[in-house]
Amino acid sequence: MARPVWAGVLSFGLVSLPVSLYTATDSHTIHFHQLQRGTSDRIRNRRVNERTGKEVELEEIVKGFDTGEEYVLVEPGELDEIAPGRSRTIEISGFVDLDTVDPIFFDKTYYLGPKGKEYAKVYGLLEQALEESNRAGIATFVMRGRECLVALKAEKGLLAVHTLHWSDEIRDPRKEIPDLPEAGKASAGELKMAHQLIDALAIDWRPEDYRDVYQEKVAALITAKQAGETVEKAEPAPKATGAVDLMEALRASVERARSPKDTGEKASTSTARTKNAGKGSRGAKKRTTGSSGTSRARSLQSLTKAELYEKATKAGIRGRSGMSHDELADALAGTKSD
Repeated sequence: MARPVWAGVLSFGLVSLPVSLYTATDSHTIHFHQLQRGTSDRIRNRRVNERTGKEVELEEIVKGFDTGEEYVLVEPGELDEIAPGRSRTIEISGFVDLDTVDPIFFDKTYYLGPKGKEYAKVYGLLEQALEESNRAGIATFVMRGRECLVALKAEKGLLAVHTLHWSDEIRDPRKEIPDLPEAGKASAGELKMAHQLIDALAIDWRPEDYRDVYQEKVAALITAKQAGETVEKAEPAPKATGAVDLMEALRASVERARSPKDTGEKASTSTARTKNAGKGSRGAKKRTTGSSGTSRARSLQSLTKAELYEKATKAGIRGRSGMSHDELADALAGTKSD
């Protein structure tokens, strides 16, 4: 069972609810040590005086703010003296419509639980009220030495706390990004075709269909190097679409996305989806097909991996994000992977 990262009281109006805060997500990033090439010697980071080259003990280090002309020195204790105390209260200042909070403000997510069964009724009442009203409670509290702006919202039968960025932390994209287009400059034909492409590629949101393929490939690379083997390299990124070719690229994309429906491929890909659900086997085997099946299989094999992936997305083939070129072709052709 997870340990809480913070415990205190949730307060709204005259109601107080003892709660505990739990981390909601995990990171599965593979971490590497730094080694000197050709050896197994670890590389360590040390605090070194850049003028003398000598290592400096931690207790001898102070913070310095560079004003451009000099350093203003600040002792660690001075920062502690002005920091807000460790807050034990999440006091909701008000409730806002969730649809008015821009997603860019959301940062980390935590689960909030009642601190004891005797508080379950109050907890459940607040969760249900927030769910039915589509509102979030806005509050501030102190955790791990910093003040946090948070949104408290209902999520599938429990309360979740989302830390929010402060407004002055949000950068103006018009100042940060060069070459942004002017709004409303697309032609009517291009816009219509773009809408058709989006509609043709529309899917249901199924988070279980997606996983961190890159981390899996990193793990596979490590395993392969241990065994003295090689791994398949990723395909190069597709070439950029020029403005002159945009309409033709949109038209071709729409036709390709619609092809499973229009040519009757949907039935065969539905079979493939059922047989390949949750599978990413590297040892896929092909079953015997008739002449039309053989012709279609060859046609699929001639497509790039990106083109096959687009077809697999439209067909709803599960596990497609982890499939190789041949596995995608097999799945689309309705073959079975062992």
